[in-house]
Amino acid sequence: MITAEQCRAARALLKWTQRQVAEKTDLALSTIKDFEAERRTPHASNLAEIERIFTWAGIEFTNGEAPGVRLHKRGGSVGIHEKKASE
Repeated sequence: MITAEQCRAARALLKWTQRQVAEKTDLALSTIKDFEAERRTPHASNLAEIERIFTWAGIEFTNGEAPGVRLHKRGGSVGIHEKKASE
């Protein structure tokens, strides 16, 4: 599952704000802020949604000894909500 550090790094690679992540995942902004600040851990389903949106945008999560992220390619120009509807 995604970590707070991976969330911050993925967001930085994509140049997304916390608000953009919240909007793209339909989660509360406070959920994203608190997770990244390590104040609380979201429910597993919310973590999965955060990870899914980053993966869709081209982020690869690396795990093992040194968890991290890397950017492969960005998703298309279609917004995530339109993409959900067409899947």
